[in-house]
Amino acid sequence: MTGRTAVVTIAHGRHEHLAGLMWGLRRQVRSPDVFVAVAMDDPGVLAVVEGGAPPAPQVAVPSVPSCAEGLPLAAARNAGARAAVAAGADTLIFLDVDCIPSPGLVQRYDEVLAPACPSPRPAVAGPVVAAGEVAYLPAVNHPRDYRAADLAALARPHPARPALRAGEVRSADDLRLFWSLSFGIGAADWQRLGGFDEGYVGYGAEDTDFGQRLGAAGGRLLWVGGAAAYHQHHPSSDPPVHHLDSIVANANRFHRRWGWFPMEGWLARFAALGLADQDPDTGQWRALHRV
Repeated sequence: MTGRTAVVTIAHGRHEHLAGLMWGLRRQVRSPDVFVAVAMDDPGVLAVVEGGAPPAPQVAVPSVPSCAEGLPLAAARNAGARAAVAAGADTLIFLDVDCIPSPGLVQRYDEVLAPACPSPRPAVAGPVVAAGEVAYLPAVNHPRDYRAADLAALARPHPARPALRAGEVRSADDLRLFWSLSFGIGAADWQRLGGFDEGYVGYGAEDTDFGQRLGAAGGRLLWVGGAAAYHQHHPSSDPPVHHLDSIVANANRFHRRWGWFPMEGWLARFAALGLADQDPDTGQWRALHRV
């Protein structure tokens, strides 16, 4: 073990949020050794990274092109992992560009993913993925305002995910709850799983697929206390109608592999709005583009 840890994020726009993420990394109890920011068809990401103080001794900004179907989220995370491994990282921490890490996040992920983990955790023969809490911040006038706030007091936890004590590690019972906003994995386990399936393009289902493949490989998802990240507010729509095409396509891809549909709540709401339905012959969803 070389003991090198990389933080990987992917970005298209959200430059002030990226600056907030980097600000959080500069405040870490244990600084990352490598920082990778993957630019998805956005040359401005490089300017943001170069314009701020480096959040790690080694920094990389690879670029991936977008495509007609949407942003290549899965491919971008894989590109970030490749860059991190090429830089010698053996622990990979993925953070969504909207997330500001709490000061102990990198150290906590390192502790839990280390071969001799000081925290009690279940014995696992397969790959291990650690996931810290993501709490949501309210809207502010400008994202830089978060950098002068008590984020732990300001943020609110996600109601569907457990809130753990600082030193607690708990095995997840439901792999459908895996998401890529904040997670850590050893580089060897990442390569065993093969990263994210790049057949998922645009928004939706690549996270759920990754969680299912983790289970199929005999692995374990561990909820980790003490590795909080704070999600910076941004406008969003519910349901996300601007991602209709990719959600439908990715849901169908997932169903062909696993036999059930993810994102059922969104699909049902699309159907109620007349935007999508299920083909009566194939059972697959289709986008209708009605209003």
